[in-house]
Amino acid sequence: MKTADGKVLDGVRVVDLSRVLAGPYCAQLLADFGADVIKVEGPGGDENRAWPPLGPGGDSANFASVNRGKRSLVLDLKTPAARDILLRLAGEADVLLHSFLPDTAARLGISQERLRADNPRLVVATISGYGAKGPLAEKRGYDLMVQAFAGVMSTTGLPGGPPLRCGLSFIDMSTGLSLYGGIVTALLARTATGQGTWVHGSLLETAVALLGHTAVAWMQAGVLPEPQGSGSSLLVPYQAFRCQDGIVLAGAPNDGAWFRFCDALGCAELAADPRFHGNLARVASREILIPLLERRFALGTVAHWLERFEARSVACAPVQMVDQVMRHPQVVANAMRVRAHDVDGLETDLVGTPFKLAWGGGVAASAAPRLGADTAAVMGDWLGLSERELGTWRQAGAFGG
Repeated sequence: MKTADGKVLDGVRVVDLSRVLAGPYCAQLLADFGADVIKVEGPGGDENRAWPPLGPGGDSANFASVNRGKRSLVLDLKTPAARDILLRLAGEADVLLHSFLPDTAARLGISQERLRADNPRLVVATISGYGAKGPLAEKRGYDLMVQAFAGVMSTTGLPGGPPLRCGLSFIDMSTGLSLYGGIVTALLARTATGQGTWVHGSLLETAVALLGHTAVAWMQAGVLPEPQGSGSSLLVPYQAFRCQDGIVLAGAPNDGAWFRFCDALGCAELAADPRFHGNLARVASREILIPLLERRFALGTVAHWLERFEARSVACAPVQMVDQVMRHPQVVANAMRVRAHDVDGLETDLVGTPFKLAWGGGVAASAAPRLGADTAAVMGDWLGLSERELGTWRQAGAFGG
């Protein structure tokens, strides 16, 4: 494995059969750190290639966001020839990732038992909606539905209002992140045991893990979380406040911060008020305190309050739009806006990796591949097939019509 250029997964071969967001994001992270990732698609391509908005190359921003650094191979898995090729690729791979339901995987001949019997060093990574066991193991999962099923939507929205979807597909993306960790853990274990294993993740397990302290609060104290808007049931003040020209988030997570918060607002009387001494007292007096703070915030602009809070080291932030975020010097300085080259050699902007290694790396140089653009190269590199042999497989329908 190389380290000088950050490509610590150099030499690792990955077959990515997953679709849409969770699995492809996991595989993109593997590619970012040097793995040779082959994205296997049917003749029609991954369904999210066509989701709007479309970029200059004709593929969607959704597809581009989770498929950089990969090579595209088209296989029509409805044909025996394509399934045979897939098994041969699995025999050469270090990791095979898919999001098929168990029955579908078995029908295609790629159950984890079959794959690992043929290649004991293979790490088989699978993603499902609701987990590998239990009555819902065969149920299809989608980020929105799992947000509802896992209780996330019951905590999101305004007090007394309807449940709301989180605006981001955060369960999909978080599942990709966690499965990346599982795969790298399995590869590390393989260096000691010489054996691969099965790594499974699901949207439901990710969502329940992200419930974190809210789930523990119910299990240990019988407290059910409710929608809090921008605020928190644990801390006061800790929420959004409307200013003359926008909205600012500000909070006091401890008593020292509360006194600085009041100083920034010029409200010494609130700091001295015994009703607000200690966070527990402020939580109990939320309905009294918040309106007093709201009236004060309404007297100034976002910039005015941010300057005063920052000067006193009080937690605060403006509510920014995505365009503001992606242009912000802090985001750029931490390489969260990166560039890759598409097949035409043109640069395209993408989102960086959420963690970095000290020696750099972590961003694949190539953008998402065009459908089937690398079929011949992959068949040659991985399986050593000649053009003549490739033609034979093509005539057998392996690569679609």
